[in-house]
Amino acid sequence: MVRFEHIELLWALMAIPLFIMLFFVVRRWKRRALASLGDRKTVLGIIPEVSFKRPGIKFVFFLIAFASVVLGAANPQIGTKIEEGKKSGADLMILLDVSNSMLAADLAPSRLENAKRAISQLIDNMHNDRIGIIIFAGEAYVQLPITTDYSAAKLFLNNITTDIVPTQGTAIGAAIDMGMKSFDFVNGTSKAMILMTDGENHEDDAVIAAKSASAKNVDIHVVGVGSPEGSPLPIYQNGSPVGFRKDEAGQTVISKLNEEMCKEVAAAGNGVYVRATNASSGLNIVMDQVNKMEKKTYDSKVFKNYEDRFQFFLAFALIMLLIEFFISSKKNLKLSEVNLFEVKKS
Repeated sequence: MVRFEHIELLWALMAIPLFIMLFFVVRRWKRRALASLGDRKTVLGIIPEVSFKRPGIKFVFFLIAFASVVLGAANPQIGTKIEEGKKSGADLMILLDVSNSMLAADLAPSRLENAKRAISQLIDNMHNDRIGIIIFAGEAYVQLPITTDYSAAKLFLNNITTDIVPTQGTAIGAAIDMGMKSFDFVNGTSKAMILMTDGENHEDDAVIAAKSASAKNVDIHVVGVGSPEGSPLPIYQNGSPVGFRKDEAGQTVISKLNEEMCKEVAAAGNGVYVRATNASSGLNIVMDQVNKMEKKTYDSKVFKNYEDRFQFFLAFALIMLLIEFFISSKKNLKLSEVNLFEVKKS
């Protein structure tokens, strides 16, 4: 098993696209400045040693070195010793709504980000329970299978956006059915689902799916994300809001929490319903119910010893930097005069 000791440092890799953009901006500026001096052939004749390809090669080596330094700083570790044992806990599946209505900002900064933040805090407080994540809009997908790897759970959680599911809608019933298929009913651990949704525009019969899950001793707790008053749905371009969605009549679309539907699903699933607010996600109330469930023992295999591998990445980065350093930015005029395919006339 591979893990990163400081996984948050991997965000530094986001600087690579900025470096690339800056490189092309500077190169374009240099070419324009060169063109302003006069005829291209005449100018190149004055500066025969200048190379326009080698800076690009040096830049590629720099990017590789930078990425290696970031990976090394995050300290990848490899598990070397597996310890088998017994743990007592429950299986918890998070069903997270990622439909466009979750972009509404009645819960700051948005319904989806508010829900993700609450789930992250829930993961921080988990110990022996296992967790999985299912995302849904018009369709449902397993984002994270049931696991005790909480670091992986947070990593997958951070990557969730409304764009991750291509089909829009709110297929709550499909998400519940997917959750049931994802559970391991062989080990006999207690199981529950936490559904986080605004319940708007639901497409299938979520109540029937919840009753079916409850019949198999799987409780479904519902967290209503949003407000009954509702909020306009923002439109984003390049990550920035540029306006609000409008209907065919030109009126601003207001997305409201369907609280009645959420309550019906919770009742059918033998669970509790709470409404999230900016002050509280309500997950503490849900987790109180989960903690009352009978904790059953399951087999667990855990890596106990990890060996650092940062040194390999740092060594590779050093090699890349040395190569970049020794690549001259100028042409070698003697080599450029050599023409192996020149035919000499007698």
